Amino acid sequence: MMQALIPTYKRLPVAFTHGDGSWLYDDHGRAYLDGIAGIAVCVLGHSHPGVAAAIAEQARTLVHTSNLYRIPLQERLADRLCQLSGLDAAFFCNSGAEANEAAIKLARSHAQQRGITEPQIVVTEGAFHGRTLGALAATGNPQAQQGFAPLPEGFRRVPYADAEAIANLDDERISAVLIEPLQGEGGVKLPPADYLRRLRQICDERGWLLMIDEVQTGMGRTGQMFAFQHSGIRPDVITLAKALGNGLPIGACLADSKSSACLGPGSHGTTFGGNPLAARAALTVIDTLEQEHLVAHAASAGNALMHHLQERLAGTDGVKEIRGQGLMIGIELNQEATQLPLRALDKGLLINVTAGSVVRLLPPLNINDADLQHLADGVADLIGEHLAEYSA
Repeated sequence: MMQALIPTYKRLPVAFTHGDGSWLYDDHGRAYLDGIAGIAVCVLGHSHPGVAAAIAEQARTLVHTSNLYRIPLQERLADRLCQLSGLDAAFFCNSGAEANEAAIKLARSHAQQRGITEPQIVVTEGAFHGRTLGALAATGNPQAQQGFAPLPEGFRRVPYADAEAIANLDDERISAVLIEPLQGEGGVKLPPADYLRRLRQICDERGWLLMIDEVQTGMGRTGQMFAFQHSGIRPDVITLAKALGNGLPIGACLADSKSSACLGPGSHGTTFGGNPLAARAALTVIDTLEQEHLVAHAASAGNALMHHLQERLAGTDGVKEIRGQGLMIGIELNQEATQLPLRALDKGLLINVTAGSVVRLLPPLNINDADLQHLADGVADLIGEHLAEYSA
């Protein structure tokens, strides 16, 4: 059935027909508790009635016009995101990689205006910023980069969570720092509490842009609307996608007034970005997050899930660390765990493993208490069985 598809994905042997809240149902009628939410996309779960109604109504009204014309829904969405983030302007695209490409171009334009002809952007080891060539060059994953050389130049790589490694860089070509507030694909890694504050200080002292990739962490995932808000700073640029449309493709690059002025008419663009359908979906996501108090719920539910997991896995040999923020949790094992998503299907669970040995959980933000407990118990049982086999 998949012979006509280019085999860029190693797909699990299941096909879903419909969803309801935190649950998905396959073509045999079996139910699965979704602990990954489409890789942090479906923050409101599946078939949310408000989002479904908004998309249906907009599809009957107007789907697309292109950015040759004003799009009032896009303008409203830009206003909402700027109010929420404290930034000043938005560019809309279709994915996280595209949002990061916009940020990279913005940083290079900023450098050119400062007379830097070979600009450098500081990025980190273990980072993931996307699979387009520019975003891939910024990504700190040699395996993802393999086979695509030569990649674009202009990136200086340092260890993640080490602000002083950035402070010690002595290169007049540097124009920006591009950083994840938590590394998702890199293994759900959290930096020290003062990391972003220190980076803000360094960037202010040197005239660099602080650009924060919130593609996975944004829209309430970590218990704040944006993860940088835990640090009490304001970046110059942030990038968004994934949860912004609850499954409808949309990305955004938000910038302060000084940074956004680096791009003008004709300097960047996209055919589909921010069209009426995508903008309507994103506005409905924001409305729902606020009306249902889901950002605060992500914080409390994340604490509860962490507690359940720690309680169930306490003293389990082979569990290296349980870490996370809000409903973005990683369970690092001492052994390879890449087969666990397949084995989880037998338990009616959808999970993800990243960095080879980190079980990553990214459930919908509106997951209820019973489903949260079910997820914790199922994952703990799965990990316990897996580790017991290793030690046998």
